[in-house]
Amino acid sequence: MRLAEIFERVIGRDAPIEFRAFDGSIAGDPDAPVRVDVRSPVAMSYLASAPGELGLARAYVSGTLDIHGDMYTALASMSAATLEGISPRTQMEIVARLGGYRLWWPTGRPDAESRLHGRKHSKKRDQDAITHHYDVSNRFYEWVLGPSMAYTCAVYPQDDSSLEEAQWTKHDLVARKLGLEPGMRLLDVGCGWGGMVMHAAKHYGVRALGVTLSRKQAEWGQKAIAEAGLTELAEIRHLDYRDVAEGGFDAVSSIGLTEHIGKAHLGAYFRSLHDKLRPGGRLLNHCITRPDNSQPAKVGGFLNRYVFPDGELESPGHLMSEMHDNGFEVRHAENIREHYAKTLKQWCDNLDEHWDEAVREVGVGRARVWRLYMAGSRVGFDRNTVQLHQMLGVRPDGTVSHMPLRPTW
Repeated sequence: MRLAEIFERVIGRDAPIEFRAFDGSIAGDPDAPVRVDVRSPVAMSYLASAPGELGLARAYVSGTLDIHGDMYTALASMSAATLEGISPRTQMEIVARLGGYRLWWPTGRPDAESRLHGRKHSKKRDQDAITHHYDVSNRFYEWVLGPSMAYTCAVYPQDDSSLEEAQWTKHDLVARKLGLEPGMRLLDVGCGWGGMVMHAAKHYGVRALGVTLSRKQAEWGQKAIAEAGLTELAEIRHLDYRDVAEGGFDAVSSIGLTEHIGKAHLGAYFRSLHDKLRPGGRLLNHCITRPDNSQPAKVGGFLNRYVFPDGELESPGHLMSEMHDNGFEVRHAENIREHYAKTLKQWCDNLDEHWDEAVREVGVGRARVWRLYMAGSRVGFDRNTVQLHQMLGVRPDGTVSHMPLRPTW
């Protein structure tokens, strides 16, 4: 059996993909919209030594395997295959086919793979994890995210709304759920480049403080605040949310931070946010979730090694229980996973449009990581293997919630 045929067996014979290998072999559908090129025996080594999505990712990120065509179409097609592993018989066929090539030499890890040390979810390790993903390049993120610089799920008021309209709508929805009014104080934890902070200050007259573990985000956000003339109302600090000294906030927003907290620390996380609020103050928690509790919380394989090291996803029920157990009364929750699939499509389109610039800015390996993970995440939200929940909680004022009888947003 030739290499392309072996690779077709690993990925799945039913996938609408053409396979080509460095030995000149071809397999699969010649009219398929996607072509996979196995460019080097090193790609086969990655697949054999780390079967599944991690081996495939290492081969792609290293450039020893190429995917031609739309990445979303490719991954949606591959996801029909198990990719769980390579049987001993197939391994022997690979070795026999490679002949003089040494399949089992140590290939090492591509440079883009994370290498964290220390106690998991310690402040130092959390800082390193955030630096790995977010301190890549502000220019790179400007190309991918667009002018809003919002790196979280947007909310589309119409099916054909632009990304900028949808990100504005997301920030405004959060503001309305929190009941923001002029003169209130908002704490935005994991604030990114400051989109929510600036929206609250500009459109609601709120005094807003944002904190992030990314130094590059904080620097970019502070500059944007100054350019927008919002320095009297808005501030971003390079700071761990656990180290915020102020309290008595009217509202707290957490948009895309909970995924980095870790299951064992969720209680302390929600208790900390509860204690930052005045009685009657509200928390809006916006994060990626698992559909159920049947899978482990820790993200595995490619995402853990390359994208969100130490990331963990919980079910909405577990998060709601943690909120209730730590002082909050949950008043509203909604799943907007379809909106994240649309958001990711537009991010992928932006990256493709700026591909050459992105490669020059961050290197081809890291650009390939983003292309792979954003398209793969879009598949996940489309197929309901991951979700996005917004949960609104209030710190009760004794027995009084200070919530309206019906939602006003």
